[in-house]
Amino acid sequence: MQRVMDCIQIETGMPLEIPILIRGAANAMDALFSTFLLSTSSTGLLSGKNRTLIYPMKPFAPAPAAPVILNVETREKQEHEASISKSTYSLPGAIHSSCLVHCPGRTHQQFIDPPHLRSSVDPRHVLSDNWAPVNELPPTTCPVIRGAIPACLRGGAYIRNGPNPQYLPRGPHHLFDGDGMLNALLLPRNGDGTAPATLCSRYVRTYKYLLERDAGGPVLPNVFSGFHGVAGIARGAVVAARILTGQMNPTAGVGLANTSLAFFGKLSMGMTAHPKKDPVTRELFAFRYGPVPPFLTYFRFDAAGKYKTGEDVPIFSLAQPSMVHDFAITERFAIFPDIQIVMKPMDMVAPGRGSPVGSDRGKVPRLGILPKYARSDAEMRWFEVPGFNLMHALNAWEEGEDTIVLVAPNVLSIEHALERMDLVHSSVEMVRIELRSGAVSRTPLSAENLDFGVIHPGYVGRKNRFAYLGVGDPMPKISGVRKLDFSLCGRGDCVVAARDFGPGCFGGEPFFVPAGPNRGEEDDGYVMLYVHNEDNRESKFIIMDARSPQLDLVEEVILPSRVPYGFHGLFLTQDEIKAQRPH
Repeated sequence: MQRVMDCIQIETGMPLEIPILIRGAANAMDALFSTFLLSTSSTGLLSGKNRTLIYPMKPFAPAPAAPVILNVETREKQEHEASISKSTYSLPGAIHSSCLVHCPGRTHQQFIDPPHLRSSVDPRHVLSDNWAPVNELPPTTCPVIRGAIPACLRGGAYIRNGPNPQYLPRGPHHLFDGDGMLNALLLPRNGDGTAPATLCSRYVRTYKYLLERDAGGPVLPNVFSGFHGVAGIARGAVVAARILTGQMNPTAGVGLANTSLAFFGKLSMGMTAHPKKDPVTRELFAFRYGPVPPFLTYFRFDAAGKYKTGEDVPIFSLAQPSMVHDFAITERFAIFPDIQIVMKPMDMVAPGRGSPVGSDRGKVPRLGILPKYARSDAEMRWFEVPGFNLMHALNAWEEGEDTIVLVAPNVLSIEHALERMDLVHSSVEMVRIELRSGAVSRTPLSAENLDFGVIHPGYVGRKNRFAYLGVGDPMPKISGVRKLDFSLCGRGDCVVAARDFGPGCFGGEPFFVPAGPNRGEEDDGYVMLYVHNEDNRESKFIIMDARSPQLDLVEEVILPSRVPYGFHGLFLTQDEIKAQRPH
């Protein structure tokens, strides 16, 4: 299981060890609560009437080659001049129209990018509103707690990741690019509201982060957007030259999900953002994938968290590099998707493209079924499932000896998944695979646009009934939460509980925490996430009663700083925090 631990100095002066268990680390993660060096950077904010674009400053003293904004043009410039110098935001100015960026001493990085960027890689779009990054935040008490904190959550911590680029991009930028930041909220040990909650936001000190921090600006090209046109080719050439001259170590990674952090430096390899922990055996099952054969490799960890060295299963039957973001397990099997999002390295330099990942509408999606303890790829069976593109799996289980049931959102209009996420609609479906006959059937569970789901962790790989998903309005913004009842499959819409956040309010992936340590009633627990109000710029943390028909609010924590939208999160109970120690 992925874990990171550090310390926070609280008011008593006693160190409290805080572990960070990373689920779904789409970007690099790090310990949050620690001895914290405060930034002394000056700040400013420029906002448009309908959109705010905010760029982060380097949280340390800028190097001579740091980007310098020479000219900022906006129709509200004069109106906000006073606020620029007095703003309390720990971020530098933002633009509504355009800005000119100059990087002294780095003429090789001043190539001109395409003048009209696609919206998916235009920083003015992907870093606007609450997608705009923030600076690190030291442990800071939250001003208001409304409601009572449930006993099972007291003393626990909610942690959610996000991209949060360290520097203003020098060209195209995709939502999936960035350096990686964790936003963690430590709840008080009592639930009467007399003790404060504490928010802390930290970057991961990955190789990429440290390299660019010391260089004073971006060094490594962004994976999803850094190779557009002539400028992109030039960036690649510069990186190659730095590698050849020993200025850069390509084996240190590019700063994405770094499992060596999660395993206290004892594991250095890539790993899925969605490992699966078997609630019975306590083993962890995972995979990694990439653009060179084998394109997919399956592996596991024992109940003590030890990597099973020498038991990797390379999947050579995956003939083309595919984007395998998530998978599922049952008691006996692991289930892998082979979808229409594929890796196309040559597209990085193709006109109008610039991303190594794209869609292939001519490809027929498949599901691969592999015994959980398989020794080789020879035991893999592939089943074609036309039109089914799985990015996130909710759960899977077995029915009898020959039937596997998988529940997952199906990404419709897959060609928009990376380019126009606002046009993507995900339909949650139940897929039945008959192992003996090879027959596959699919049943939709809801007409709503639902994704980023979670279930009770005690039911992973076993038949379950409920799931909690975010409502895309449009994706990737989440406007509410829906509770699905799988037992209603085939009898209409399976939504049995709903909560919307209100006008101008959006959140992210919900997370479910059981009310007790035993499995008990499946929906006896709480659903939580961060929510941001785009009208008044207030961020808050909410807890909902998972059993109530309207997912009633149990508690709200008003946060002292804006928390940007992000990707995946988790909650560590007080006991789980105490149990996580490096060995």
